[in-house]
Amino acid sequence: MSEIYRVDVEITAPVYDTEVTDRVIDAVANVFPTADLEESFGEVRGEAHALDHFSELLHRQEILDTARGEFFANREGDIFTFALKKQAAFEDYVNFSVGKPDELGEIAVRVRVEEPSLEEYIDHIAPPTEDGRPVDA
Repeated sequence: MSEIYRVDVEITAPVYDTEVTDRVIDAVANVFPTADLEESFGEVRGEAHALDHFSELLHRQEILDTARGEFFANREGDIFTFALKKQAAFEDYVNFSVGKPDELGEIAVRVRVEEPSLEEYIDHIAPPTEDGRPVDA
């Protein structure tokens, strides 16, 4: 039996006067290729219902523990949030934005999990690790 996940992902990224809008769109699309993106004045907004590619990037870069820390540190009820650096995303790379805001702005992501529980979904996209390797629960 396959798992059923019901999630809503909201993505926003500012577009500054010094930036090319298409590059910001590309940055978001590189990390969230299934997102429906739209551009408005000074901002790119998107909506998605899966984080499969994002999860693949976390696995490939071997930053599952970092991701889990960000997700659990920024959760409230059935929602968790995180921010990514735009320049890294443009290179198809995940770099969490923590501390001082990035001068180019950040890709802000808000994930609301309906099914399964928030913890189970985080385990799905960024499983716990042991010695740096994902552990099957």
